[in-house]
Amino acid sequence: MRKYKKSTWLPVALLIYVTVMAAYFLPRNTEISDTEKYITIGVSYLIIILLWIVLRKQEKRREQEKQRDLENRK
Repeated sequence: MRKYKKSTWLPVALLIYVTVMAAYFLPRNTEISDTEKYITIGVSYLIIILLWIVLRKQEKRREQEKQRDLENRK
C-alpha cells in the first residue's frame, strides 16, 4: 500500500469537506448574503492552499535535514 504524504492527503480531505459542506449548507442559508457566502468559501480555499504550501515546505526541510544527517554520518 502506498503511503501518502501529509501535505497531500490533509489538504485534499479539507478541500472535499469544505466543498461538500458549502454545497449542502450554503444554498439553504438565507441569513447571509451571496457575497458573504462566496467570501467564506474563497477564504476557506485560500486557507487550504496556504496549509498545503506550509506542509510541503516543512516536508522538504525535513528531507533536507535527513540528507544532511546521512551525509554527516558517512
